[in-house]
Amino acid sequence: MKRRTKIVVLGSALLLTAGAASAATASDAPRQRETASDAPRHREAAALTGTAKLYRSAGDDITFSFDAHLAAKDKADPMKATGTFRFSHYLNGSGARAEVQVDCLVTGGKVAVVSGVITESDLPGAEGKRVGVTVHDLGRHDRLGYSWASTGRPGEGDEPPKCVSSAPFEKVKKGTGDFNVVPWQPEL
Repeated sequence: MKRRTKIVVLGSALLLTAGAASAATASDAPRQRETASDAPRHREAAALTGTAKLYRSAGDDITFSFDAHLAAKDKADPMKATGTFRFSHYLNGSGARAEVQVDCLVTGGKVAVVSGVITESDLPGAEGKRVGVTVHDLGRHDRLGYSWASTGRPGEGDEPPKCVSSAPFEKVKKGTGDFNVVPWQPEL
């Protein structure tokens, strides 16, 4: 027992000496001037980013890309979200694409609902119409839903209100990308 006690005491003394030496070295080192890049970064209030293709057994080429953000200063108002999202759907050489200007973004945990107005599209009647998309960020097995699943294709059916979409019923095709959701944490 005496030998074991000596080893523990010796080990503790070595650790204390090493800790004191490194603390002295750190305090003696010249301080580097802080730059703007060293300043603490503020987390944005919410975000939805990433690109992926949806899985369809018939081979449809359906792609969604998101770059939607809610700034920290706008944390209390999800309708101040900015950014764009794009989607396209092609099968056997025909289909359409659209670009959307974000008008609302709400996230909760790993689920995001984003909406916006179509600013550019080759789908007749779609420009100027609002659409919504829901994403469930499950790593490489994300899911997605879109408002036109129940309202009719953009330009033909009803428009949803801001930040409204359907449940995320579609699966992302394995190996085609990933979506990332930054959860919104409003002060309630």
